[in-house]
Amino acid sequence: MHNPQPQTLPALFEHAVARYGAREALIADGVRFTFAELDQARRASARAFLAAGLRKGDRVAIWAPNIPEYVVIAAGLQSVGGVLVPINTRYKRDETVDILHRSRARWLFTVNEFLGVRYPQIIQGAHLPDLENTIVIGGEPGRDFSWHEFLQRGHSVNDAALETRMRAVEEHDVLDLMFTSGTTGKAKAAVSTHGKTLRAYWTFTSHTTVNEQDRYLIINPFFHSFGYKYGWLTCVMRGACMLPIQVFDVNKTLDMIQRHRVTMVPGPPTVYQMLIAHPQRRDYDLSSLRFGQTGAAMIPVELIRSMYRDLKLQFVLTGYGLTESAGLATTTQLEDSPEVVATTVGRPMNGVELRIVDAQGRVCNNGESGEILLRGDNVMLGYLDDPAATAQAIDAEGFLHTGDVGVQDDQGRLRVIDRIKDMIIVGGFNCYPAEVENALTSNPDVLQAAVIGIADERLGEVPKAFIVAKAGRQPTAEEIISWCRERIANFKVPRVVEFVERLPTNASGKILKTELRAASQPLAERRI
Repeated sequence: MHNPQPQTLPALFEHAVARYGAREALIADGVRFTFAELDQARRASARAFLAAGLRKGDRVAIWAPNIPEYVVIAAGLQSVGGVLVPINTRYKRDETVDILHRSRARWLFTVNEFLGVRYPQIIQGAHLPDLENTIVIGGEPGRDFSWHEFLQRGHSVNDAALETRMRAVEEHDVLDLMFTSGTTGKAKAAVSTHGKTLRAYWTFTSHTTVNEQDRYLIINPFFHSFGYKYGWLTCVMRGACMLPIQVFDVNKTLDMIQRHRVTMVPGPPTVYQMLIAHPQRRDYDLSSLRFGQTGAAMIPVELIRSMYRDLKLQFVLTGYGLTESAGLATTTQLEDSPEVVATTVGRPMNGVELRIVDAQGRVCNNGESGEILLRGDNVMLGYLDDPAATAQAIDAEGFLHTGDVGVQDDQGRLRVIDRIKDMIIVGGFNCYPAEVENALTSNPDVLQAAVIGIADERLGEVPKAFIVAKAGRQPTAEEIISWCRERIANFKVPRVVEFVERLPTNASGKILKTELRAASQPLAERRI
């Protein structure tokens, strides 16, 4: 009997074609694919990899923005046993060369240029003995080894050979190597399988109600779990039409929502803040929107209320996960109030166990904070070629130690307080930046806030806040600090406030506190 929930990527595409074949699957950059057409493109891609000699387990890197070819290349190589290695489009030469070297990628697929960066030139001359070819998507004939030329070679592979290789892919085969951001040192590669990833997302997507009527604007980058697994992979799984965009632009996003009758716009809180604050938002027809999905340690309650009130969303969910857990672990419920969605990340998904433990490893009671531990099919196999880091991350019981601080309430809902490493110790007291940021963003003059720790002679460290004010508002540092003093403990109150036009973010929309720390010169700051 046919498994209604396929456990490998090639089986997933067969499932999608059988159910959604004639429905639109992808709209982007002048390309429109039905699921049947997307599947044909995937099969042509898979043939090309077989013609090139791809073996099961070979690693293939993609260093490109959210373009249609990305999905076709990734699905093609994964359908015949290749392992996807996504590379962050913001990475520079050293970071990219390091990933290509450590993953031992045989091929790199990239674009000639993105956001003014000429990718092939960046790595030119690097010593990469395992890399056989760099294939340029949209490359110029006669100059680059182009994706078109690579694809043409697949004509020599017949259907029987392709089917044999696709049938040979098993659920325990490695699907991808997802490199972490490397904010605490060199990036590590989380290893996951077809079965682990698909089972986790079958569970999660059944909860979110995403379906074949949905039109999903994929803002999050394909190199990240949010844009890849909860992006194009989810669309294939549930029959939704994907509308990927390469760079988030508020005007373009509003236009696409109106023009394509978009129903889903998942993204970090910053995306929703910018959509809601846009002065021309009411000029656009956003009535098709039904579903929002976000995630952060803490989200202003007013933002969630505004997503319902101003964007007219029917459902807003938030959740928690990390690269090492396939991007998934907990989620709120469709019926949860804005307060619950803003202040918690919900309960563990089916099949996921969650523990909170203190520094001695004791399991905490509800209401007590400690490190978040996860166990389940969503957890990675381990880190690539790094048994020491794997043993440090996954204990003997199979629990993943996340490095995040959390607390569960009596209903089993998790509240993520912050990263352990981001904690500021103010005169012996533990101060979590996310708590301070939540207080700051509840101020009617504040659009966004980020808090870091800076050195202090008396207290060791104190909080410093970076503030983006709302349009037309000009709060003073004194007003911000007074606001905080009325709402949070004194040791949590920022001692320094700096107003900025925007906060630095990575391609996933997360605020880059490393840049804020690097730019801060605490001894030269004026204190209040």
